[in-house]
Amino acid sequence: MKINICIGSSCHLKGSRLIVEGMQALVREHGLEGDVELSGRFCMGGCQNGVCLTVDGRKFSLKPDDVGAFFESEVLKRV
Repeated sequence: MKINICIGSSCHLKGSRLIVEGMQALVREHGLEGDVELSGRFCMGGCQNGVCLTVDGRKFSLKPDDVGAFFESEVLKRV
């Protein structure tokens, strides 16, 4: 599974660093280092509602407080 998280200026201001750190911690906590690839990207064109990210090409907008619930619903259920 490949997760791209926007680290462009608008998403940075909306908390992309916190999302990256949260995702990294959750991947480690669940022992998914070999199954989940995290990477940063610049503007992905969907930052109106939150930080833009993709999971295997599917687009999402996320706020830092939603990382845990998002990880559970979109990552754990698919690996």
